[in-house]
Amino acid sequence: MKREADLRFYSQITRNSIALILAGGRGSRLRQLTDWRAKPAVPFGGKFRIIDFSLSNCVNSGIRRIGVATQYKSQSLISHILHGWGFLDGRFHEFVELLPAQQRLEETWYQGTTDAVYQNIDILRAHNPDYVLILGGDHVYKMDYSKLLAYHVEKQADMTVACVDVPVALAAGGFGVMSVNDDLRVTRFDEKPAEPAHIPGRPGYALASMGIYVFNAPFLFEQLIHDHDDEGSSHDFGKDMIPKLLDHGRVVAHRFADSCVNMASGVPYWRDVGTIDAYWEANLDLTHVTPDLNLYDEDWPIWTHQEQLPPAKFVFDDDDRRGQALDSMVSGGCIISGSSVRRSLLFSNVQVRSYSSIEDSVILPNADIGRHVRLRRVVVDKNCIIPPDLVVGFDSEEDRKRFYVTDSGITLITPEMLGQKIHYVR
Repeated sequence: MKREADLRFYSQITRNSIALILAGGRGSRLRQLTDWRAKPAVPFGGKFRIIDFSLSNCVNSGIRRIGVATQYKSQSLISHILHGWGFLDGRFHEFVELLPAQQRLEETWYQGTTDAVYQNIDILRAHNPDYVLILGGDHVYKMDYSKLLAYHVEKQADMTVACVDVPVALAAGGFGVMSVNDDLRVTRFDEKPAEPAHIPGRPGYALASMGIYVFNAPFLFEQLIHDHDDEGSSHDFGKDMIPKLLDHGRVVAHRFADSCVNMASGVPYWRDVGTIDAYWEANLDLTHVTPDLNLYDEDWPIWTHQEQLPPAKFVFDDDDRRGQALDSMVSGGCIISGSSVRRSLLFSNVQVRSYSSIEDSVILPNADIGRHVRLRRVVVDKNCIIPPDLVVGFDSEEDRKRFYVTDSGITLITPEMLGQKIHYVR
């Protein structure tokens, strides 16, 4: 149990901090799921959006001053934040502030991660923080940022990089990889190396950046100006800024295991759901008896915009027409009418009509599944109207004629693939 002095110490640090979530990316590896929305706005876990995890981590950690930098097809993300994150009280200097790319300091849109922060440097300065927490809005995890900030102060760092142990094969070409000394000071940083350095004493694993950074505010502002003035910079934290800071700043690594919340399996939970396969797998993991991600923790809730919906309903109990869901998660507003749902996750307002079968699938909000439909290992996008008698997931070659199918056999279905027009904000 923390002593009262410790609680005040944590509170003072978080109160003097501001978080900036970089949420402007498309996430092109999610294919057509991000044709109409930025990756942080993609639905996840039955009722949430991906960005809800970063935002909830901030609020639960005591960080109540939050900026969200948006750019790519941001209307869905903006609408979600306006509806779901307006509960912070401005009278106590709490806020979630939207920061769309608006050519504030330059006649360009955000040119990279450091440029996205630089173009909002005047806003950050106006809030006069001691520390700035830079976050991505496109990963799923639960982390106590107050522990990360306290670690940053304890280490007397100029910059702290949160890191996670990743298998070398996975880290190759996909992550920023760090080398550290015995005090966890970063001695080398390589952005997406082909041959990542192994962690000393743990062969086969690399120390990968999570894209989560803490800066002393004056130090950050100074480095942003240097990076902006460097004509050869691509304006990226991993490629440009961090490697340069190693020679004239104190950069330390923070292990995610020390601040992760709810390690159900003893392993820190952090998922980049940036591919259709990873997205499908992470959602279906939630249907397991003991999933790796705990969504039932009242001490660390994931906040979101939640419509007022009726409970899920299951109707008909005949031998050939039984409404049932087994080893599945079914959200509010769903009606399972004389059909079978197995090992699947249904988001809000999904209707499954009679004599249909859904297995190992992720069905996004407002989908309407017609009669005599058979779906297996599919991701159905929001607002799809699945016509009667459609069969998907049993013949990949046939499925590829209409839909996107991954190498592992997960099929993505969107309204456009079904020939349905979109007349709404996603």
